[in-house]
Amino acid sequence: MPKIASEKTEGIQSVVLALSILEALSDARGHLGVTALAESLGTTKSRIHRHLQTLVQQGYIVQSPLTERYRLGSKLIKLGNAAISSSDIASIASQPMRALRDRCDQAVILGQVEEGGIRIVTTFSGNAAVEVGVRPGSALEFSTSAQGKMAMAFMSEAHRDRILERPLPEATPYSVTDPDTLRQHLAEIRERGWADAPNETAVGLNALAFPVLGASGELAGTLAIVGLTQFIQTPPDPDQIRAVGATAQEISTALGYQGPLPGNWH
Repeated sequence: MPKIASEKTEGIQSVVLALSILEALSDARGHLGVTALAESLGTTKSRIHRHLQTLVQQGYIVQSPLTERYRLGSKLIKLGNAAISSSDIASIASQPMRALRDRCDQAVILGQVEEGGIRIVTTFSGNAAVEVGVRPGSALEFSTSAQGKMAMAFMSEAHRDRILERPLPEATPYSVTDPDTLRQHLAEIRERGWADAPNETAVGLNALAFPVLGASGELAGTLAIVGLTQFIQTPPDPDQIRAVGATAQEISTALGYQGPLPGNWH
């Protein structure tokens, strides 16, 4: 382990050491003791022991009562499953998204929720003469996009409150900037199961979004078609709603979600 240069870096070095311990236990594929970990990571046994106790308390590693050695804990399995779902969602969604594009002719985009908004993971260009879409890697605001409002409707109340406590951006004159109005919109989205945002990200643009749910019912991402307001109207065509909803259902089922997606859109 690199030496700690100052108190300012101590917290960072502690995180690095904790992660190094987890990686060492993973590479060992078995139980390791304090001495072996200290020698492997080039630090003292007392320092290793402190970090091990913290990791045990948090459920990330387990200590054998017989050998007093350590192994990875069940909490890391949960994190690993989440990482697998995150990395696989684009490949799982690829064929259903392509079929949705061919059915609706509009661009289809898949996004994942981040702390500050929706990150676009993958897109399929539409078949219309005028190309409308969102580039992969782009970030969308929560309150001005259909995907973002869908995420807000199904995220934890604490996360939603953090967003609503901040000034809401005004991307266009049609953007919702009043928190109470937005709360009402989110309640309607939860009831019907889909979201749109006509002219809110850009004038003349609309999107129709559904949630993609994981095995535990968590919000794994958002699926949407994007196009000009003349092609995705307000409210959207019932056939478009059913098509996007059925595709989001298909992807969610492939991720392990059981049961119908929420809302009265069926």
